[in-house]
Amino acid sequence: MHPAPLPLRQRATLIVGALAFAAIASLLVAGMSGSVPVPLSELPQAVMQALDGRGDTLAASLVALRATRALMAFVTGGALALAGVMMQALLRNPLADPYVLGISAGASVGALFALLLMCAAATVDAAAVAGAVAISLLLYLLARRDLKHGSAAEGGTSQLLLTGVILMSAAMALVTLMLSIAPESRLRSMVFWMIGDLAGVPLRLFPWVVLALALVYSLRNARGLNMLALHAEAAATLGIRVGALRKGLFFVSAVLTASAVNTAGSIGFVGLIVPHACRFAFGPDHRVLIPSAVLAGGSLLVLCDTVARTVIAPTQLPVGAITALIGAPVFLYQLHQLRK
Repeated sequence: MHPAPLPLRQRATLIVGALAFAAIASLLVAGMSGSVPVPLSELPQAVMQALDGRGDTLAASLVALRATRALMAFVTGGALALAGVMMQALLRNPLADPYVLGISAGASVGALFALLLMCAAATVDAAAVAGAVAISLLLYLLARRDLKHGSAAEGGTSQLLLTGVILMSAAMALVTLMLSIAPESRLRSMVFWMIGDLAGVPLRLFPWVVLALALVYSLRNARGLNMLALHAEAAATLGIRVGALRKGLFFVSAVLTASAVNTAGSIGFVGLIVPHACRFAFGPDHRVLIPSAVLAGGSLLVLCDTVARTVIAPTQLPVGAITALIGAPVFLYQLHQLRK
């Protein structure tokens, strides 16, 4: 006899608790690892000194620097994974990516243009947000009828996807043009930004606020996401405001993607493979899938960033290259499983 399945609340508590433990473990590994390792026995004291602002030891200084980078990696990975969950529910495609609508490409155009003009870091950040907002508004204007009418789910999402792909292609053409005319002194920083890099990222509150608000919104609409993922027309008959939900998913996922790109540049595959892997492991119920994807996405990017800065230390690799090397074979495996 098979054991009786656990109740949803108990099962969700076990899954989220285990992933939260894994997230803490990934942050500890990030704090200890580097060209100068910090032993586990010295880590608690170094953390306390870093929290008190007393970086009077080498271990405390290293932990403070690595903790900032690890926390920003976690919030970026969590934002990308949550955006992926929303995009896959919106497009009803388990292999949809948060960058598929061209929002990341728009942010890249803005940031690389500012880098090309040798602007300050704050101006680069503002330009990235402006580029993401511009693409989002243009996409909304071109596809607003599809977002408003939830009844035409299949055709609407296909039209939205096609519009996003076209805008992404146009934005990437501008990126290629800027890279081709960039002087040698700016080319390296522009390429690293395009690939995705967390080196030198300061600790910011804004990405955490964006992730927290998006998490609250998605959990409040988890039932509607379940219905939307099954069939949009059935969701409408059950009282779900499909049009409003689809517009909300579009805008919230756009803000999450813009926040992530603004923090770490263009990091691919996290929002593609993490939601699908969590769905495969824990089931399609968004009440479990949403927090699981956030924790798993954050932990994955923390570990990838740790590998990027330690594998050939002291030379640091762009974290986007590590996620691509891991994500490409995982994506092919997931695609093969779907076809089977």
